Amino acid sequence: MRAVVFERYGKPAEVREVQHPEPAEHGVVVRVEATGLCRSDWHGWQGHDPDIALPHVPGHELAGVVEAVGARVTHWRPGDRVTVPFICACGTCPSCAAGDHQVCERQTQPGFTHWGSFAEYVALDHADVNLVAVPEELSFGTAASLGCRFATAYRAVVRQGRVAAGEWAAVHGCGGVGLSAVMIAAASGARVVAVDVSDRALDLARTFGAAHCLDAASVADTGAAVRDLTGGGAHLSLDALGSPATCAASVNGLRRRGRHVQVGLLPSPSGTTPVPMARAIALELELLGSHGMAAHSYPPMLELVRSGVLRPDLLVTSTIPLDDAPAALAAMGTAPGAGATVIEPWS
Repeated sequence: MRAVVFERYGKPAEVREVQHPEPAEHGVVVRVEATGLCRSDWHGWQGHDPDIALPHVPGHELAGVVEAVGARVTHWRPGDRVTVPFICACGTCPSCAAGDHQVCERQTQPGFTHWGSFAEYVALDHADVNLVAVPEELSFGTAASLGCRFATAYRAVVRQGRVAAGEWAAVHGCGGVGLSAVMIAAASGARVVAVDVSDRALDLARTFGAAHCLDAASVADTGAAVRDLTGGGAHLSLDALGSPATCAASVNGLRRRGRHVQVGLLPSPSGTTPVPMARAIALELELLGSHGMAAHSYPPMLELVRSGVLRPDLLVTSTIPLDDAPAALAAMGTAPGAGATVIEPWS
């Protein structure tokens, strides 16, 4: 099969022929019809994830058709239309027993712990725990965007962030995850402040329901600007990009007893990121992490998608063939872009 492969961190990837995967006893092999290009893939290519062994095939945000099933799989058959969270849970550890599959103690992640979906086929573990049926009316491109950025944003806003109608919600970074968060928060009745440095990203955020769009490059203190726009600070703020600057701005833009949710990864040479903890203490802020969403939590989100309340399809702003994926992956470091790019391996 054809796949995108890199052999050294940060060096050009290439499309080449590699061995076709086989399903584990508890797993499946999926023919990839669409896979999203996510900033997490760029982090992996840069060497920011210790689970990646070289050579490597990235890609973790996918939808497709079941091609083959392992001997112990009972719920799925070849031909089923499926997607999957980027975290594949084991289903049996204490965290999974509590329903917290997104922090499974023995999790695997396509594109990180093993070869991923920038390929014609991908192997997925513990299929009965992790696969999600894709409705016929949902395109594969839209379904692929659910597995990481949209589902991640949904849980970050609704479950971890506990957004409520009438609250102010600030979203720092309006790439795929951030725009998803803008759409979800606005659909939940929140008044959203979208923060980015890209005019195109902010235009999309406005389209998806942002009440205010703030160009972070035009202000000296982003946190203070958010506090001014919201009359004292956001109730909920998300760092959807992942940088020391956006993390600090998110925390600094909160009002008393506000909630910060860190969604974007925060790589740094020392492995730590400074956080304004003095403000967190003085204002009794909540600082929360959010790490994907379990397959069993998909139904309420899918129902909102089916009803048209949420429109993840509008987030897909670019569709490219597999041959263009290496260059698009490299470009994310300097021009992350707005919206979501979907790769179609068979086009």
